[in-house]
Amino acid sequence: MIDHFGINCSDFEASTAFYDAVLGVLGHTRVMDFGVAIGYGSDSDPQFWISRWPGAEPNREMHVAFAAPDEGMVKAFYDKAIEMGAESLHAPRLWPEYHPGYYGAFVRDPDGNNIEAVCHSAPPA
Repeated sequence: MIDHFGINCSDFEASTAFYDAVLGVLGHTRVMDFGVAIGYGSDSDPQFWISRWPGAEPNREMHVAFAAPDEGMVKAFYDKAIEMGAESLHAPRLWPEYHPGYYGAFVRDPDGNNIEAVCHSAPPA
C-alpha cells in the first residue's frame, strides 16, 4: 500500500547525520541525494525521504505516496482527489529525474499534506 513517505526537517544537516547513523544500523543507506532531499532504502529504491524545510513553524506537511499498479490508476487517483476538492500539486506525468518509468501525481489533502499515487513501470516517453 505505502510506496514511500517523507518528512520535512528544519535542521536538515542534523537530520541528515541522524538518519545516516540510525538507518545505517538497520542496513539502509542513501540511495538518492538531491541536496535538498535525501532518499533512504536498502537497495536502489528509496522508501523514506527527508527534505529541507525552510519554514519556521513546527507543524510541517508530510508526504505519503501510495503504490498504484499502473498509469491508469494514478490518473484515477488524481481525478478523484480533484473531484473531492484536493489542490493539485502536480498532474499525472512521468518523472524521469527520479527514475525511468516513474509515473506519479501529487495533490494536497484537506489537512495540507502532500499525497501522491505512483507506479514504477510506465513506459518512458
